[in-house]
Amino acid sequence: MDDNAGGEGLPLGFGIALARNPEAMKLFASLSDSERQSVIEGAHRVRSKEEMREYVDSIPARIL
Repeated sequence: MDDNAGGEGLPLGFGIALARNPEAMKLFASLSDSERQSVIEGAHRVRSKEEMREYVDSIPARIL
């Protein structure tokens, strides 16, 4: 699900899934730059829409 051809930046599917999960979005926004980058790098490894939803839904559990 690499929606970002260059492999850098925020993958489109990640942004969409994040927008659908306000709790995860709030936590993601509160992370340091390096923590956000780590989450984004993980998102680049996701290969399907469902997997991306699961990845984003797991953000609160991994951060809290």
